[in-house]
Amino acid sequence: MRSNNTTARFIGTLFLLLASALTHPAIGAVGSQASTKTHAIAMFDSPKYPSTFERFDYTSSAAEKGGKIKLYSQGTFDSLNPFIAKGNQAAKLHLLYDTLTVSSADEPFTQYGLVAQTIEYPADRSSVTYHLNKAAKFHDGQTITADDVVFTFNLLIKEGNPFYGFYYEDITNVVAIDRHTVRFDFKEHSSQETLLIIGQLAILPKHYWQQREFSESTLDIPLGSGPYKIHSIEPGRQIVYQRVEDYWAKDHPTQKGSYNFDVISIDYYRDNVVALEAFKSGEYDYRRENTSKLWATAYTGTQIDNGSMIKEEIPHQNPSGMQAYVFNLRNPIFKDIELRKAIALVFDFEWTNKSLFYGAYTRTQSYFENSELASSGLPSEQELLLLEPYRDQLPTSVFNQAYQVPTSSGDNRNRKNLRKAKAILDAAGYKVTDGSLMSPSGEAIDFEILMYIPSFERIANPFVKALQRLGIHATLRMVDTSQYINRLRSFDFDMTNLVMSQSLSPGNEQRDFWHSSAATEHGSRNRIGIQNPVVDALVEKVISAKNRQQLLTATHALDRVLLHLHLIVPQWHSSSHRLAYWNKFHRPETAPNYDVGYSTGLMTWWAKQPATGAQR
Repeated sequence: MRSNNTTARFIGTLFLLLASALTHPAIGAVGSQASTKTHAIAMFDSPKYPSTFERFDYTSSAAEKGGKIKLYSQGTFDSLNPFIAKGNQAAKLHLLYDTLTVSSADEPFTQYGLVAQTIEYPADRSSVTYHLNKAAKFHDGQTITADDVVFTFNLLIKEGNPFYGFYYEDITNVVAIDRHTVRFDFKEHSSQETLLIIGQLAILPKHYWQQREFSESTLDIPLGSGPYKIHSIEPGRQIVYQRVEDYWAKDHPTQKGSYNFDVISIDYYRDNVVALEAFKSGEYDYRRENTSKLWATAYTGTQIDNGSMIKEEIPHQNPSGMQAYVFNLRNPIFKDIELRKAIALVFDFEWTNKSLFYGAYTRTQSYFENSELASSGLPSEQELLLLEPYRDQLPTSVFNQAYQVPTSSGDNRNRKNLRKAKAILDAAGYKVTDGSLMSPSGEAIDFEILMYIPSFERIANPFVKALQRLGIHATLRMVDTSQYINRLRSFDFDMTNLVMSQSLSPGNEQRDFWHSSAATEHGSRNRIGIQNPVVDALVEKVISAKNRQQLLTATHALDRVLLHLHLIVPQWHSSSHRLAYWNKFHRPETAPNYDVGYSTGLMTWWAKQPATGAQR
């Protein structure tokens, strides 16, 4: 399942033991083994929509094609290849590509066939076979075939972002059975989610890429198969998408009522303040506001009062994940858990929230915040069964203390926590010499906080000043977006601010976040650099969960251990989307529970007619 990104969006973990032949009558035999053949697979329950469904409920039959929407992105771009760990990719490139299956946005996780007309798997779930829709085609008119699927998988594993290797680790083989049938074989005792996540594969045209260099970033406009193609680009400044009039899946039930705008253009701004002023001047149409100060103060005036601009705060049901200052354990000074605990005590959330955020946020206390996946209290009996074998390798606090982030009175002095931090450092052998905190081995505790969003300086500066009271010298290092991405990929930082997004169904992607094997893979999401055999084992427990309860137990245990290792300084979250947009659109009456406005949800909107530029 995809997270909201990002970043390009690869989220979650999926599995369904489909019910009886009465519920899913398309059950037959493949060889000597019974198999299930279906239009969709859901997580633990049956899919919401039957094989005869006409459209998703969060789309509208009144939606009209036409018009345009102008969006924005911050930073720049220098690549149109979103599948590799090089370059800074342009926004919304996923619009170019169809996948074997697609998710619905009003279920925790269900995959419905798209390029795959039907999905078939044997009773032991040792493989999955996709029967391709013969109408599926690339934008040049060539049919999407099983050879394209095989080519795509092998190419991404060999030359794509390291993410693919971790995500599809349990797949041993892919074979084209015939022109429109492809089978993926799995490892013995493979992850339950493997059956579904392979459907998220975006299909690349073999006839296009086999003559090109895939592993290098490029601004050549690629060939796709999705609802949009690239109309034009101004490198680093703008990308414009044009709706494909003869899109092969425009009447497919998973696509009906979506992708309604003829043109989607995205302008790039280096500075968020400039971007906001451009929005208020009508230079683009839709904005999701992430800065609480701006949300509280900037969206006021005649345009709001007369209804020409809409300001909405919409609750969502997505896990918020973890936003935090993260330690890079590759820096030797951060290998000491006592130092990490002391630094975490320095951050004064209560004062920050009151003074800088207008009270808009809640403190985050879990890597799976805002969901039932978050751990709490002391370990349950089921968790202890997973944790006890590793008692000698874990902090004692995992077993006898409920994790609790430090709290303060909010008076900007934070004396209680600073005294606790000093006591921890004293007990661990740290000493202040000439105003600098020195480690027991005599190393000065100096480090750099890498950032790229200017508005975060006002948040980080009080943290830096508070660290100085302990003799810790932290320096803010502000870089542009491209440099930040490259330094993050190569783990070239001491501390940085990150959002670690999660889905409702964690699975294979957890290897990319936490597994020891990802710590040395440039481009992986193990930015912290954690290499811990207990965490590795718990990640595998999450991945191998056979049912929802096992998944919850394993995720709680993993979350608990990560928290008690003090790898981060937790920050904050909001359980609402803050949206501002010009009143030039219609949208369906029903919103998707798990994607209110920015990705799937926004693509169900349509333009009021005529749609000629933003209202002012």
